Amino acid sequence: MTALVVILGFLLVAICLGLQARRGKDMDLEEWSVGGRSFGTTFVFLLLAGEIYTTFTFLGASGWAYGKGGPALYILCYGALGYVMSYWLLPAIWRYAKEHRLVSQSDFFAKKFDSPLLGALVALVGVVAMVPYLVLQLTGMGIIVSEASYGHISKTIAVIIGTVALTVYVTISGIHGSAWTAVLKDVLILSVVLFLGIYLPLHYAGGVGHMFHTINTAKPGFLTLQHSGLSPSWFVSTVLLSTLGFYMWPHSFSASYTAQNERVFRRNAIFMPLYQLVLLFVFLAGFAALIAVPGLKGADADLSMLRITVKSFDPWFVGVIGGAGVLTALVPGSLLLLTSATCLAKNVYKLARPATSEQSVGRLAKLLVPVLALIALFFTFNGGSSIVNLMLMGYSLVTQLFPALLVSLAPRKLVSKQGAAAGIVVGVLVVGAVTISGATVGSLLPGLPQAVKDLNVGVIALVANALVMFAVSAATRTSVSEAPAKTAPKVGAV
Repeated sequence: MTALVVILGFLLVAICLGLQARRGKDMDLEEWSVGGRSFGTTFVFLLLAGEIYTTFTFLGASGWAYGKGGPALYILCYGALGYVMSYWLLPAIWRYAKEHRLVSQSDFFAKKFDSPLLGALVALVGVVAMVPYLVLQLTGMGIIVSEASYGHISKTIAVIIGTVALTVYVTISGIHGSAWTAVLKDVLILSVVLFLGIYLPLHYAGGVGHMFHTINTAKPGFLTLQHSGLSPSWFVSTVLLSTLGFYMWPHSFSASYTAQNERVFRRNAIFMPLYQLVLLFVFLAGFAALIAVPGLKGADADLSMLRITVKSFDPWFVGVIGGAGVLTALVPGSLLLLTSATCLAKNVYKLARPATSEQSVGRLAKLLVPVLALIALFFTFNGGSSIVNLMLMGYSLVTQLFPALLVSLAPRKLVSKQGAAAGIVVGVLVVGAVTISGATVGSLLPGLPQAVKDLNVGVIALVANALVMFAVSAATRTSVSEAPAKTAPKVGAV
């Protein structure tokens, strides 16, 4: 029970931080969702760079290192490339959002293409994409509490308690609570990950070099990419897809609105790729678990980090690690709930009832938080995918917004609102059809070369999306030529 008490202690501290963060603030929709656009470099860094350290990283990255070996390194690559892209992308988005006082990603698309319907479509795609991401956080929270409590609390009870805490936390404190808790989370998770990544290989294998030598001897080829399946073409296409989708998550997109000025993004873009290197220590812990706690198969590989922790340390320290894990679910989970509720209230409900006041939209957004939490809870108890698979599904969906975003930043209007909408719809339908059927490029087109068959199916959906977007725009060329872009932000201007 010692570990459980420590975990509950961290949860209470996080809730107290959330309550403290809202003091003295009028929590209208803009304050609740984007912090009144008042966050400096540190908070924006923690909200954006802190996106690295979710339960996906804590359990999924170590689980993939444990179960898949070398291919897990794709997780290290796409974040660094995404941060490089942010140097040019985020200032342009921030300028436009500030000029038009936007509070959601859907607002951005609706304003850029002068189409509230397109904004509603983007909101729905974003919410659908965020469901598997939120399920991932709840699933991870259940695993962490159950394992760290030595089975005293079941995964089901842990997920329910965590969901209730998350709902109350978001409704009361909004993004202010997420930002303050992110400070505690990042300090704690960095300390834990660095310690585990150094200590575990030393303790179980005599060092990192000996650990990899032992693994390679026992499982030749495990530490490299495969000739088929998780091959180099899968690796490159998955890194590309995840990089393009990195800032397409509605909660990351909206988090960029909180910055005081655009210099915040450029300063952060310099340091955030270095921050990504800490992921190496997560992989080292996962590889060490392969030696210390072998035999975990399938989705159980996600338990590797916690199983080796329970085996290696006293209960109080297991509680510290469990507390860090709970915070990695709480912060991104709160952002996901907050953003989903804001998008639905502002870009879907208000489209149906335009006379709704901003105050009513703000109240509705807070009321939608528990509804969305219940939906995520349903899918958490009725899904069986591993944590990384849930993440890849969400990325495949949300990346379908990237082509329309990219062309919207051009000095002149290149595509119509009909083209943007058609491209998004086609891309999402391709991802949905492939996900439901379980098909891969190889199973759909078995006659193609192996390198093409191994491509991430999300890239295929992205290509179909772009082709349809330009084709439909060409067919509606009149509306494109007669409706020049209202504002053309200087992408990457200093």
